[in-house]
Amino acid sequence: MPASILLVDDEKGFVDTMAKRLTKRGLTVASAYDGQAGLDALDGPGNVDVVILDVKMPGMDGIETLRAIKAAHPLVEVIMLTGHATVENAIDGMKLGAYDYMMKPCEMDELLAKVDEAYDKKQGQENRILEARARHIVLRRGD
Repeated sequence: MPASILLVDDEKGFVDTMAKRLTKRGLTVASAYDGQAGLDALDGPGNVDVVILDVKMPGMDGIETLRAIKAAHPLVEVIMLTGHATVENAIDGMKLGAYDYMMKPCEMDELLAKVDEAYDKKQGQENRILEARARHIVLRRGD
C-alpha cells in the first residue's frame, strides 16, 4: 500500500504542483497551506504516514509545526523542505524528530526515495508496537 502524504507549505502553487506530481506516482496526497491547517488535517479522518513540511511559513513556522506533530502524532514521519536552509534549522528539526531535511527545489526521485524510507520506518515502528501488544495479550491470557 502506498504512503499517505500531507504537504504543508504556504506556497499554494508549490503545494498544488507537488500534490499533482505525487498523485501521478500513486501516492495519496492531502494539502495544507499553513501549520495549523496541517495539524487540523492530521487530527481529522484518514491516516497520514509522512508529512512534507516547509520550514519557513508565516504564523506557525515549520519547527513549531514539527514540534506539535511529534507531540500529537509521534509515529508520523516528517520531511522538512526549505528554500532557506540553515544549519541551525536542520539541527533543530532533526533533534525534534524530523526524518530528514531537504532543499527546495528538490529532485522528485530524491524526494520519493525519502518518502519511501520514511514510510518504511513508520511501518516498522507500527509493526513493533502491534507485536508488543500481541505479546502482552498472550502473556496476560497465560496468567
